[in-house]
Amino acid sequence: MTDHLTAAQLSALADGELAGDELNDVKEHIDECLPCARSAVDEWLLKGAVARAGRRYDAPADLSDRMAILVAKQASPKARRPDGAPALSRSPKTGVAFAVWAAAAAVLLVLGGWGVVQYRANNLLNSERAALVTEACDLHIAMLAANQPPQVISGDRHTVKPWFQGKLPFSFNLPETLPADTTLDGANLVYLHNHPVAQLLFSIGRHRVSVFVEEKSASGVLGALKTAHEGFNVTGFDTDDLEVIAVSDVDPARLTALSSSLQAAQARR
Repeated sequence: MTDHLTAAQLSALADGELAGDELNDVKEHIDECLPCARSAVDEWLLKGAVARAGRRYDAPADLSDRMAILVAKQASPKARRPDGAPALSRSPKTGVAFAVWAAAAAVLLVLGGWGVVQYRANNLLNSERAALVTEACDLHIAMLAANQPPQVISGDRHTVKPWFQGKLPFSFNLPETLPADTTLDGANLVYLHNHPVAQLLFSIGRHRVSVFVEEKSASGVLGALKTAHEGFNVTGFDTDDLEVIAVSDVDPARLTALSSSLQAAQARR
């Protein structure tokens, strides 16, 4: 590791593209290097701002009409050349055709520009979402492979939720009742996308489930989520301030039922 992280490393960290020893090395460096920690935050905020900007604006519906009027005024046969001589006259049909063509060209240019921004923003959001799903599945696999008891062992929501007080910069609710054949086994404090999150551990029948609850990111990449990754089903949702991802090899419908009960519980906060 050099004195400071490179631009490529900072970008890969913000995009969630680092893994294994390289990710651990970068995390350790950030813990000890304040300038790099600031640069990492700046990179994350910049990417989030670009993503939000790409989804925020659309070309106005009346843009084509406004451009046509503007170009028609500029193409008026009453206009004069800089030397004071009358401008070449155009027939009404020629003037209208030119105005329409110019307006169409302007609209295509504007929409093309917005299209590039939105295309890049969508690619960034899809990349961030894919990286989030991959890391969540990796954490679930690590939990299964370790076969160790949770940091807090309890099926009581009044025990599990308070355990996170002071450990997380946010709060969440657990359902009063769970779907049939579903039990709460405990929870862990883990890191997802370099942020502290709650890993809630459930069992649905004989299937283990990890539910990751994190503070909503600046880019808000999650949304309604239903996908599969490396043999695991993944579902999720977001609220005004939280993102929740559930991972398991259980049937998708049963995983969705658990996710829905968790989503309903957040509405009571």
